[in-house]
Amino acid sequence: MRRFVFEVVEGIRIAGQAIWANKLRSTLTTLGVIIGIAAVTLMATVINGLNQEFDKALSQLGTDVLYVDQFPWGQNADREWWRLRNRPAIQPALAQTIRERSRYAEAVAPMTDTDRQVQYQGQSMEAEILGSPPQYGRIRSVKLAQGRFYTRAEERGRRHVCVIGATVAQELFPAVTPLGKEVKIGDVPCTVIGVQEKKGESMLGGPGSPDERILMPFSTYDKLFGVSRQRGVEVMVKVGSAATMTRAEEELIGIIRTARGVAPGERNNFAINDQQQVMASFASTRIAIYGVGLFLTGLALVVGGIGVMNIMFVSVRERTKEIGIRKAVGAKQHTILFQFLVEAVIVCLIGGVMGLGVSALGAMGVRALGFTASLPAQTVVLAFGICVGVGILFGIAPAWQAATADPIEALRYE
Repeated sequence: MRRFVFEVVEGIRIAGQAIWANKLRSTLTTLGVIIGIAAVTLMATVINGLNQEFDKALSQLGTDVLYVDQFPWGQNADREWWRLRNRPAIQPALAQTIRERSRYAEAVAPMTDTDRQVQYQGQSMEAEILGSPPQYGRIRSVKLAQGRFYTRAEERGRRHVCVIGATVAQELFPAVTPLGKEVKIGDVPCTVIGVQEKKGESMLGGPGSPDERILMPFSTYDKLFGVSRQRGVEVMVKVGSAATMTRAEEELIGIIRTARGVAPGERNNFAINDQQQVMASFASTRIAIYGVGLFLTGLALVVGGIGVMNIMFVSVRERTKEIGIRKAVGAKQHTILFQFLVEAVIVCLIGGVMGLGVSALGAMGVRALGFTASLPAQTVVLAFGICVGVGILFGIAPAWQAATADPIEALRYE
């Protein structure tokens, strides 16, 4: 054991001296590794950020919520739009039917939206106006930074009250609290009773960010803007738990088919959507990102590894006489092999540290542009593991050449 530790320490010392004696060459050698490790870690950082944004966007939909709509989510809706557009729109009364007949539904709420100009004392902006009953707050887990959500009494009374998004509050009320103030939605006054917490832009796109949205009671929305019979609504159904989603969906299909008079054997003239469909539609995008990222990083690492191997061959050639002397005084093959492998690994680790520095700066730049980017500890460990792997893989050939060199020929080498 003591001999092994001595050989490790001695190998690292000799490798360090060799690298220090050829600082410029060693630095140039690490450029390929720097690029490779920076590419690996930046790819991991960006993908990790995309996953966080994707999960954040999905969490807004809810893992235990089903959405009854005229159109399915995902790519099928685009391909079959001309057929699906002839489906009858979902009417608000369907929400009450589901509420009365479903055993699995804990909360049911129709929702619909429109875009309107919103004003307050000279300040104005375009916002999405969404109408839905108070159950919306429970189904979509609405969190408020200020005030409260509207009540069932305000829904029944068609009160002109609203809950505004964080961006709406910032744009219209830069210096005062929005609570109790009256905003004009189009030409209609509406009292602000709550402000939502800031959520940021959603990866899923759609008509406006939650921060640029104004929520109001469904009955108030219907009174002010009218629910279009042609466009209809979307009905949200919160199920008791994610485990009962399949049974709840089957039950829901039966209830809706009966309510809409769909004859046995006919296709459904509606769609039931959930977050799994969104995940499926984004799966191909994720695979494409992973594929391109892996190809580019693999290419960069191969180029960097070849650079390390070439320089190590040069180093072995330059130190042939030294190798001969060491063998003549009793150095074993494995000792020389280990020495040159350690040198290759150290060169790659130096490049890895620099590559991580480049990646950290890149992540800061991505965050400065407003995107999510994080460099987790697992990625750092992975980067160092890749450095060791590249050093061993591309250093083994020159190290083996040094270890198996004939000592007589090595001593005669000039």
